Amino acid sequence: MSEPIKKSHEAIIFACFGGLSNTGIITGLASIEAVKELGLKKAGIGCLPSVPINNPTIFEKVKMAKKVITVDGCPFECSRKVVEAGGIKIARSIVLTRDIQMIKRSLARDLDGNPLPLMDYIDPEDVKKVKQAIIRAVTGED
Repeated sequence: MSEPIKKSHEAIIFACFGGLSNTGIITGLASIEAVKELGLKKAGIGCLPSVPINNPTIFEKVKMAKKVITVDGCPFECSRKVVEAGGIKIARSIVLTRDIQMIKRSLARDLDGNPLPLMDYIDPEDVKKVKQAIIRAVTGED
């Protein structure tokens, strides 16, 4: 058994890291980049699949955090829905297709031919835009 949790990040980010599309991959990459820039004291990435299984560690960390941010790539808003269903209050929900006007593209579109390397489907400028939106949500500049 691990030690009891005494501290948590100021903000916890729950990102739907849907690896079947550009927007899903970008939510994960941008969340990691935001945490790298803000530092672990300011922000951490929560384990989204642990919410519906009622992982007590996640809920303890969430209770201590000042805010929870969800990041979704598309209008399905899986992260927001999972977190809300878990009874967690969300301070800010970011949806890439809505808030960044990003177009969702399937990573499987080239599977009949010659698929590109993964990062060729991701625009680094999109990652930067989403990272900045996450940082604004965490710092309250939004």
